[in-house]
Order: sequence, then C-alpha cells, then structure tokens
Amino acid sequence: MKTIVICSGGLDSVSLAHMVAEEHQLTRLVSFDYGQRHRKELDYAAAAAKRLGVPHDIIDMRGIGAALSGSALTDDIDVPDGHYAEETMKVTVVPNRNAIMLTIAYGIAAANGDDAVATAVHGGDHFIYPDCRPAFTEAFDAMQRAALDGYADVRLYTPFVHRTKGDIVTAGAAHNTPFAETWSCYKGGEKHCGRCGTCVERREAFHLAGVEDPTDYADPDFWKAAIAAKDGA
Repeated sequence: MKTIVICSGGLDSVSLAHMVAEEHQLTRLVSFDYGQRHRKELDYAAAAAKRLGVPHDIIDMRGIGAALSGSALTDDIDVPDGHYAEETMKVTVVPNRNAIMLTIAYGIAAANGDDAVATAVHGGDHFIYPDCRPAFTEAFDAMQRAALDGYADVRLYTPFVHRTKGDIVTAGAAHNTPFAETWSCYKGGEKHCGRCGTCVERREAFHLAGVEDPTDYADPDFWKAAIAAKDGA
C-alpha cells in the first residue's frame, strides 16, 4: 500500500511513519505550517523524512491559520498546564485543522498515485479534538472517496484511532522509532516543558507502555500531579 504520512514531527506521527515504512510502502511525509507558535516540530519531521529516505513536503497554510484564530497554538494565548482531559485544554483546539490538512493530503496522494493517507489520530485525542474522532475519520474517508470517484482510489489509514498513546509508544518501539528525535511540546522551548497537555500525555504514555522515555523535560515530575488532579476531578 503506497502511503503518505501526515507528519508533524511529534511522537505519534513519527512512530506512524516508521511503522508504515516497515509494513507498507512509505512514499512521502507531508507537514503543515499553519502559523503555529513554533516551527521546531517541523525540523523533526524533516529529519524523519531524511532518515526514512522519502521526500518531505511542507505545505504553507499560514494564511489559513491566521484566519483560524482563538487557539493557544496560533495566537498570543498562554498554553495551559495540565492533562488533556481538563476543560482548560480546549484553548489548544485549532478549528477544522485536521480536516483541512487531510483534504490537502488526499489531493497530494491522488496526484501522486498513492493508495492511502495515514494520520496518527488516537483515542486520547477524542476528548478534546472533534476532527480526531472515529465518526469524523469514517465520514471524511467516505466524503473523499466521493470527491475522487473515477479519478483515484485513496483510503484513510488510521491504525491508532481506537488505541491509546501508550499503544503508539509500544508500536513505535517495535518499529525502532528514535523517540528522542521527536518533538511534542506546544511551548517550543529549549527542552520539553513537561507541563503542557501534550508533554503530560507523552510522559504518561511511556509510563503506561513500560518503555523508557528519553525525553529531556524542564519539569520531569509534573505529569504525576497532573494525572492525579485529572483522576480526582
């Protein structure tokens, strides 16, 4: 299955890229610059493409991203600390971001004769991001099949959509993903902050998977308090 992977440079998408490279035919990585508060993650996506020996496309969506205002990922709004399951994390939603990215990726796949678009949406995303949920991915795949009917046959590949981030760490380890060469933190500092939702979720995933976390966190122990606060809520 000739597959392109939407790759942010984070743990999930880089793990997916390594898995696809071993289990299918990885043809390229596609990343998006939507005006996020830092471009650090895109450097990790570029490194993954080089490591896997495939082309890397960075799609400039900054004009679109500027219109999708109100998110801590695109505007001058502080990224909150804590677990993703907390109500405060909704400020990290960029409306329709995944839907827009997937639409572009499908077009790229069709133009290049690929069979699938792979994205690393997972069960942990469902709570906060509506365009990561199974109902969305299934409906989107059906819509794109209609959009490309008679021109191309491209499917959406979402192997983690019913699985946890801990499962992604397990899969990534099985496919020799260099986890230290991935970037998750929304704050984009010198180190992973260890306090934002994606850092907490990352650290928790390694713990649940029983895999050593090579990440250098500015606050390596905050995740425990964040999970305790979430579980006690």
